[in-house]
Amino acid sequence: MFRDANLCLAFPPHHHSRLPAFLAAARVRLRDWYTVYRQRRALLRLDDALLKDIGISRVDAFQEGSKPFWRS
Repeated sequence: MFRDANLCLAFPPHHHSRLPAFLAAARVRLRDWYTVYRQRRALLRLDDALLKDIGISRVDAFQEGSKPFWRS
C-alpha cells in the first residue's frame, strides 16, 4: 500500500527532457530583456539633435526610456 503511494510522487521519466528547452528559452528571454534595457538607456542619453534625426521628441524618448525592460 505505501509502495504505491511513493510511485505516485515520482516524476514521469520525460520530465527531465523538458528542462534544457526551458533553460534555453529562459536564456533567450533574459538576453532579449537585457538588450531592451541597454537600448532604452542609450535612448535617454541621446541629445536633442539626434532625437530630431530619428523623429522623436525628448518627451517621447523619456516615456520610452523610463519603461521597465519587461514592458514593450
